[in-house]
Amino acid sequence: MEFLYLEEIDSTNRYAKNNIEKIDDLTVVYTYLQTNGRGRMDRKWNYTGKDNIYASIVLKPSDHMKDVYSNLTQLLCVVLAQVFEEYNILPQIKWPNDIRINGKKISGILAEAVGVNDKEKGYLLKGLILGFGVNLNVNKDTLQQINQPATSLNIEVGHSIDKQSFLKKVTDKFCLYYNRFIEEGFLLIREDYIRRAEFLNKEVAVKVFDKTYEGIATDVTSNGALKIIDKNNQEHILLIGDIL
Repeated sequence: MEFLYLEEIDSTNRYAKNNIEKIDDLTVVYTYLQTNGRGRMDRKWNYTGKDNIYASIVLKPSDHMKDVYSNLTQLLCVVLAQVFEEYNILPQIKWPNDIRINGKKISGILAEAVGVNDKEKGYLLKGLILGFGVNLNVNKDTLQQINQPATSLNIEVGHSIDKQSFLKKVTDKFCLYYNRFIEEGFLLIREDYIRRAEFLNKEVAVKVFDKTYEGIATDVTSNGALKIIDKNNQEHILLIGDIL
């Protein structure tokens, strides 16, 4: 993997999108000063200081979309969870790709595809961008300013975290999985994902665009979708959405 460090940028994802043709496959664009980061559903990702990670992995697996690409956020989620566990903490996954510790968010992931519509060939993929932010070294006062329960790795383990070492752990692990994952899909990590899932066998409300589904989360399918059973015993398979 190659690394592209930016001293300051509004958003590593936005930079990667705007420069996708100049950035090589398997490049990590990262900064320690991100001024306008975004999360899923166009939410703002709070800047928590220069001792944390704000990064985007640029991938160019092919020039056309495949279903498995939508699961790459879940792969990165499992990889991040495994790295957190190396610090002797117990992360849990909130479907589809948030990581929480004791109900408090510690990292988030935003995936974006960049492509063009060709009259003859259809949609041509230029690249995929996996953006992620990780709270590594945040003080409690800063965490209290975030509009949801949040934590940081330094608080969980009681000492400061080397951000470059953490980033290398994440990228090394991601590379170990990546090629096999493209071939085998979500099934490669399904057991690892389910083992860390905090939402299974619980009542959940899932927002999908302007509709909300309520029921018991019973399973994560072979392609990473969430299965819920509502009060009328009707089954819903949700490929996208957010647990509220």
